Formats: sequence, structure tokens, C-alpha cells
Amino acid sequence: METHEYAPGRSVDVFGDPAHPTVLLWHGTQTDARHTVGSLAELLAGHDLRVVVPDWNSHADDHGRSDLLASVRFARAGTAQPLAVIGWSLGAVAAAGLAIGAAQYDVSVRHVVGLGGAFMVRDPLTGEMLGPRLSADQRRAPFTLLHGAGDDVVPLQASRDFAVELERAGWPVRVIELDADHGNIAGAQYNSAEDRYEPSADPNTRQVVTEVAERVAEALANPPKPR
Repeated sequence: METHEYAPGRSVDVFGDPAHPTVLLWHGTQTDARHTVGSLAELLAGHDLRVVVPDWNSHADDHGRSDLLASVRFARAGTAQPLAVIGWSLGAVAAAGLAIGAAQYDVSVRHVVGLGGAFMVRDPLTGEMLGPRLSADQRRAPFTLLHGAGDDVVPLQASRDFAVELERAGWPVRVIELDADHGNIAGAQYNSAEDRYEPSADPNTRQVVTEVAERVAEALANPPKPR
């Protein structure tokens, strides 16, 4: 793993071989929490992926928009291929927003993977809800939505409902339900004393996040098709 700046004062960890396909991995609602998804990034790199994991600040005045888009530019600089974007929680909403607004952002997204995606909230890139912005005329990247049945922060129904919206607009989507909660699906656990998520070395969390990495790698290799 190497750490760089993707913008002045903004850090990013890069895992894996630069020759491998690039995946951009966004953490969820927190300030500069790239470390929370470090174990997932490391596992994904073991599946022959180059994984770019930036800090971003969802509490900034722009809700993280400038951080998110700057990290996209950094990730794209290392590859000529379309990006796969993985987002956890609010990061999944941003990843979906990037794909929906791909033409606006001048980026090609080859796949979106959501982990416990909070699709019932507004996109931090635009401040708008995702569903009304979906159109069959857009570049329709495939979506794989992984969600834990034990998620008591973002209900599984959030991914199910968003999948219905995607399907209605003709976007390829697959929902995968896992025996996971909101934290361990990304390799993290909630610290109630600090009111934040942190990396977890718990054996059950390791088992869950290992399965998640395998599922993500499989999804990237075999994306869902339009119905």
C-alpha cells in the first residue's frame, strides 16, 4: 500500500498492482475515514485489482463533492479504462450519483457496487435524490448492490427499492443479501463511545469482509445484464 495526496492536504491509499484494473472505493458518512475500509481494499487487491481509497469529508459545506470528484480525477490518472466505483453507505449513494451523472462529470463508469447503500438519502454530489435523475437515455452502468440482512442502520429495503428504480429505467442491477451488518460488510465496527466506525480485526468481521471481496470480484467479472 502507498499513500499519496490526491489534492492538497487530502490523502489517498493505493493498494495493488498499477497494471490491474482500477477500483475507486469510497467510505461512508465520516470525516477522512479511509482507514475504515482498509481491510476490504487489501482483500480486493488480492483479486488482481488496483484499489484507490481516498479520504473524503461528508460533513464539509459541499457535503464532500469536491473531495469525491478530485479523487475520481486521481483514480482516472492511473488508468485509461473506465472506473469501477465501490461505495459503502453514503459512499454508495455518491457512487451511484457519479454513474448517473457520468456525462456531466466526463467520466466513464463500468460498474457500481454498493455496500449497505443509503439510497433513501440525497446524493452528496448534487444534493438531489437519485431516483428522479435516472433515465434510459444515460450511459447505463451495471449495479451490484450488496446489503446485510442484519443491517440496523440502513435497512435492506433501501437497496431493494433502489434496484426497482434502476430496473424501471433500464439499468442492469443485481441485489445480493448477505449475513452481515452495516459495519462488517465493509470490514468495520461501530465504536459507540466515539460515535464512529473503525477497522475491525474481529474474526467474524474478517469472514464477512472476505466474502464481500469475493462477491465484488465476481460481480466485476460477471456484471448483471439488462432485462
